[in-house]
Amino acid sequence: MPEAAPWKFRKILRPLFDENKENILFKLRIIDPKSLEIIENGFVEIEGGKIIKVGEQSQLSKEIKNKKIIELKDHTLLPGLMNSHAHLAWDGTHDLAQQSMDDAVEISAYKSCANMLKSLRAGITLVRDLGMNKTNIFAKQAVEQGIYPGPRLKICGEAIVQTAGHTYWCCREASGADEMRRAVREQVGAGADLIKIMACHDTLEFTDEELAAVIDETHRNGLYITAHATFNDAISRVVDFGIDCIEHGGPMTESTIEKVAKKNIPICTTFSPVVMQSNAEIARKYNIPEWKIEERQKIVKDKSRFDSLVKASEAGIQIIFGTDAGSPVVPHDAIVPEMKFMIDLGVVKNNLDAIQSATYRAAKVNKMDDKIGSIEVGKEADLIIVEGKPDQNIDDLSNVKQVYISGNRLISVSYTHLRAHETDSYLVCRLLL
Repeated sequence: MPEAAPWKFRKILRPLFDENKENILFKLRIIDPKSLEIIENGFVEIEGGKIIKVGEQSQLSKEIKNKKIIELKDHTLLPGLMNSHAHLAWDGTHDLAQQSMDDAVEISAYKSCANMLKSLRAGITLVRDLGMNKTNIFAKQAVEQGIYPGPRLKICGEAIVQTAGHTYWCCREASGADEMRRAVREQVGAGADLIKIMACHDTLEFTDEELAAVIDETHRNGLYITAHATFNDAISRVVDFGIDCIEHGGPMTESTIEKVAKKNIPICTTFSPVVMQSNAEIARKYNIPEWKIEERQKIVKDKSRFDSLVKASEAGIQIIFGTDAGSPVVPHDAIVPEMKFMIDLGVVKNNLDAIQSATYRAAKVNKMDDKIGSIEVGKEADLIIVEGKPDQNIDDLSNVKQVYISGNRLISVSYTHLRAHETDSYLVCRLLL
């Protein structure tokens, strides 16, 4: 493995926020997305930040000592969700190029903090940030050193692009094989967990020598590499050169689908920009022009442009949940629109499969499946509790009530009555530090 980033050597006397790993026995309904098993009357016991027991409540002994008990009816416990394609420093509101070039670093930091909180409140306990200048490097440092509470972060540092390539205004530009290697090493030295390249826009980007160099250098440093690739020739080319993951995806020939499946390369599909921009009522609030709204509506209604992704899923290619959060009209707490479209389109089989794409399968892509993503003894207690049964009604994933990371309860939402005689209630969301 490469040398640790310089900030990891910084001495921290104590974090700004104390950890409080709670010892809890949960008694409620449970979904394990690894096995796809549902335990209607289940229990999960956590201690020291880990899951120590799982099973049917009938297996519990009658006497439970020194343990906080949380027993909830009509609620479901499942692993924390993972958004594997997001941009924390983008706000989903303003022009991406403008804020990438003009936002002061302090404003980018505030946006990242706000969007980490939004993510937590939506039940997201891991974000894979795929770049906006160098902001995710500092966001990760802030979380890991206890400067600011947030989800786990997997970061690419700066995405790498050929000089003047796609979204050059928020990436690390490079030209030539040697400069590609230097760009990779810079991200590794800053603490990146993976490398991202922009392999295309309307045309293919990178020379063969550049593409070979950036992929080889990533693998030499023990990291994996993912590519923005949105049409057949781009997808086929990066697969041939040894890419590990594909972002967005797009139209593919049968031979390309077969190639991707044979190499077992996952695709993070990111439908939310199209889906949410097609909602005229929402899109107009973001000043999306009418022609774009109409274009998006046609795509969502027709769906034929996504046929290849459905065939890819049917061929056994792993589809991973990601929303492209921060892109126009896509806030970081919007989870259900993406999952609904995945289910409706057929890239996932059903609600459980959609949940698995954001938990167990996402954990594998993020190299964390030995620690999180399933309800198993020995795993880290990254857990969420939602009101309802999201395996039956995916909208219930909007009803996140509690969020834990390593047994630390970060989010707790409760219903509090305004007045004794009123039946309406409002939500109180507190960050527990």
